[in-house]
Amino acid sequence: MPKAPEEIIKLVEKFERNYPAYKNPSFKEENIKQEFINPFFKALGWDVDNTADAAPQYRDVIFEDSIKIAEGTKAPDYCFTLAGRKMFFLEAKKPSVNIDKDIKPSYQLRRYAWSAKLPLSILTDFEEFAVYESRSRPKKTDRASVGRIKYLTYKDYVEEWDYLYNTFSKDAVFKGLFDQYAESTKKKRGTTEVDDEFLSEIETWRKLLARDIALRNPDLSVDELNYSVQQIIDRIIFLRMGEDRGSEKYGQLRKFLDQEEIYHALCELWKDADEKYNSGLFHFKEEKGQKSPPDTLTLELEIKDGVFKQIIKNLYYPDSPYEFSVLSPEILGNVYEQFLGKVIRLTKGHRAKIEEKPEVKKAGGIYYTPQFIVDYIVENTVGKLCKGKTPQKVSKLRILDPACGSGSFLLGAYKYLLRWHLDYYTNLSDKNRLKGQIYKGKSNEWHLTIKEKKRILLNNIYGVDIDHQAVNVTKLSLLLKVLEGENKDVLEAQQKLYKERALPDLENNIKCGNSLIGNEIYEDSDLNESDIKRINPFDWEKEFGTTKFDAVIGNPPYIRIQAMKEWAPIEVEFYKKNYVAASKGNYDVYLVFVERGLDLLNEKGLLGFILPHKFFNAKYGQPLRSLIADGRCLDKIVHFGDEQVFENATTYTCLLFLNNSSHKIFKLIKVNNLDKWRSSRESVEGKINLNKVNGDEWNFIVGRGSEIFNRLDEMPIKLGSIAHLFVGLQTNADNIFILEEISKDGKTVLCKSKAMNTEHWFEDDHIKHFLKGSVNIRRYYLENVNKRLIFPYEMQGAKSVLISQDNYKKNYPLTWDYLNDNRKVLSSRNKGKMGNEWYGYVYKKNHTRLSMPKLVVPSLANQSSFAPDLKGEYYFAGSGGGGGGGYGIVLNDNEPISYYYLLGILNSTISTFFLKNVSTTFRGGYMALNRQYIEKIPIRTIDFDNPKEASLHNKMVELVEKMLKLHEDLTNSKIPNEKEMIQRQIDAMDKQIDQLVYDLYDLTSEEIKIIEDSLSA
Repeated sequence: MPKAPEEIIKLVEKFERNYPAYKNPSFKEENIKQEFINPFFKALGWDVDNTADAAPQYRDVIFEDSIKIAEGTKAPDYCFTLAGRKMFFLEAKKPSVNIDKDIKPSYQLRRYAWSAKLPLSILTDFEEFAVYESRSRPKKTDRASVGRIKYLTYKDYVEEWDYLYNTFSKDAVFKGLFDQYAESTKKKRGTTEVDDEFLSEIETWRKLLARDIALRNPDLSVDELNYSVQQIIDRIIFLRMGEDRGSEKYGQLRKFLDQEEIYHALCELWKDADEKYNSGLFHFKEEKGQKSPPDTLTLELEIKDGVFKQIIKNLYYPDSPYEFSVLSPEILGNVYEQFLGKVIRLTKGHRAKIEEKPEVKKAGGIYYTPQFIVDYIVENTVGKLCKGKTPQKVSKLRILDPACGSGSFLLGAYKYLLRWHLDYYTNLSDKNRLKGQIYKGKSNEWHLTIKEKKRILLNNIYGVDIDHQAVNVTKLSLLLKVLEGENKDVLEAQQKLYKERALPDLENNIKCGNSLIGNEIYEDSDLNESDIKRINPFDWEKEFGTTKFDAVIGNPPYIRIQAMKEWAPIEVEFYKKNYVAASKGNYDVYLVFVERGLDLLNEKGLLGFILPHKFFNAKYGQPLRSLIADGRCLDKIVHFGDEQVFENATTYTCLLFLNNSSHKIFKLIKVNNLDKWRSSRESVEGKINLNKVNGDEWNFIVGRGSEIFNRLDEMPIKLGSIAHLFVGLQTNADNIFILEEISKDGKTVLCKSKAMNTEHWFEDDHIKHFLKGSVNIRRYYLENVNKRLIFPYEMQGAKSVLISQDNYKKNYPLTWDYLNDNRKVLSSRNKGKMGNEWYGYVYKKNHTRLSMPKLVVPSLANQSSFAPDLKGEYYFAGSGGGGGGGYGIVLNDNEPISYYYLLGILNSTISTFFLKNVSTTFRGGYMALNRQYIEKIPIRTIDFDNPKEASLHNKMVELVEKMLKLHEDLTNSKIPNEKEMIQRQIDAMDKQIDQLVYDLYDLTSEEIKIIEDSLSA
């Protein structure tokens, strides 16, 4: 525990000695900052005075300009940063202010922190020190205590130094302790972060505008309506953000609240903005050199005043919780990414209706990429390309996002380039010759000129998206970034100096089109107008003058092709015909984007995507794996396993980096804890020879267990070579064929039908005991089997035959009556082609094996979980909800090893270790136990002519038989103490079996420790 340093003790003593003087209202805020707050945070390790002479963007502490506006609000006095990332705000007050009770200071601070999406903020006058949790929407009526999670006075500082240091010191921030504390303070309920609230806000705007515009402008098409609503929203946001940032006159929108014909007044303001900014956002007349056609639609619309009054009144302090000066383009991009998931439709009566887009609905929502992922991908692509170059050479780099959405990756790349250029220029000794590139601000710090920011944007940043609205949002985000840090005076001065308007026209940089489909689709398809509009073919050469880029970055869409067929069948066929990655199985469209991205790279180009890692092992991923392997372009993988990158979505992802120049090795980074990787890059890393990479499944292992895994993987005998692995039944009517057992009465059994929600009697000797995957199948035993299955087949030799209707009526009349009750549904399967076999299964696979002696395994478990069914009594499904399906394992006829021996190996720690490294992982440590994974388990065979080996086999059989008996005893026991004693015996038996398997596989004690440590991590 760190003790309070001497300087803190002295500060406290000094404040105590002169307490009345400091509490006097005449004592100034600036004095309390210089005498107490600055030394306080110096003691916490912050370079408050910038003694390191760091550039503005890298300073530990940024002192915000206190720009007073109409209501007297101001920016927080301090912003504490780490490597350019804002961590927390601090607002200073003079000691005469009552921080404990005064509402106004806490509300203003919370507005800023909430709008900047900073989790914590501090309000202090040194006498008092209040820490606020900033994730909940602030209200002007909130008491000063709302959101406050820690309150100290100066008398507490020495005693509470451990808390202060381990939370707010620079060292604590660097080690991730600040982030951990911030996460621990997060409320489970009532948290409404700024992006969620602002999304709700602009969704309300969309609804209001869409309904009114549709009502008052009946000739508008649905596309014109969507365009108009989007443009109006974008323009309001742009100008309102400009007001708080100083590039627009504060309150110019609010003054319309007292006027009539508000929309007309807004249009006049937009025309003025056109003259000022030269942006496509405000473009109403033909101009020489401007490629995009002018907006001749929105200025002619009829919109009632009430709509704008409702929108504008919520945009200003104190009623508005939003502080637009710190609402970053990145936060706005997150909001818009979700916003673009819906679209306006028109009913027959020309009424507006908001609906989710089909591709979003099928994908399960929008996956907005967290900023730390964007930054990492940019650093490892754009950053690498900039290394060692001059601005002249960097200006030739072309950076592309082929599915740019709201522009988060392009914004990240642009932000990186702005910082890189400023660093480069400010490190030059002769800065006088850089007047066109940088200038000095009020505080003597260097800034890029707006002309230079425009040049960088137009030279380097390119994007494509199939959605017109997304393209407009990307442009908006980038334009806001150009204006970031600029105020009205600077803009006007630079406009005079450079004789040009403030913003660039991005028409040549950000394009609307289909990155995956070009004009060649017209040659093979007979497209109607609706098809052309949806497909939106894109000619790269014509639009950009090139088909090659230096960096391709982004988060491509994740849409399974089965879903896409419903609304885009022509595209699906095109992909299959034109892309290698789409040539096998039910692929996902992100695979096609990877192939397209590779094709768009120049000979030394770099690709960085975040995408699901399922294609590493899925059969449909084999063509893309081969394409990448054959090109030797795999550069780096950051594998997140079952760690969740996206909020509110379960998606198993990785970062994939490809390099178009052939090389020999690639880097694999395995992330076991996302928070630790984010804060300190904690991970397991290794380099792998590309000679080991091919089209086979990618089971790359790094770290201490890699050599052990490779040795196991190279063992010649696998489970699939000594046994037949088979999937369970597929009835296509599980709700009818699978029943829940309620009771027995002699030769009949009472079951409940889920399909009919009624109870029925069935012949006990006809319906089979039925397993539901992970619900019933456990390591070494079956649990709570209460399901039964109607199996309408009988065995005739080596095949199953559907029981005839006559035999059914004669031998199993109860079951036959039940099937007849469901005849209509059963007959409708397979498009009504069942005919006289309407009561059978659609797929007739593995029927004979189900009644054989076998082992069974669920398709999902958190460890090896194989159980015996050596009498062939239990049937199971291939897939399905409520516990899913499973697989059966039947030893080959000539295989001499015992099922018990095999069961011991399959349930061993070695087997779990192997499967964890080859299988697809899921949240909670679960893994897929599909056939493609379990068939690879290495099996130590036995030479039965060798007495020592035969005895090892027999020893395993003996141990496993005891294990099975113990599990049977545990199930039957009713006494808690007895259960506990049996469980101890099971645990001991597990260790004996594991040790025997370790001996069989010749593992050393050190290797055993590596395996066991890796599974307990």
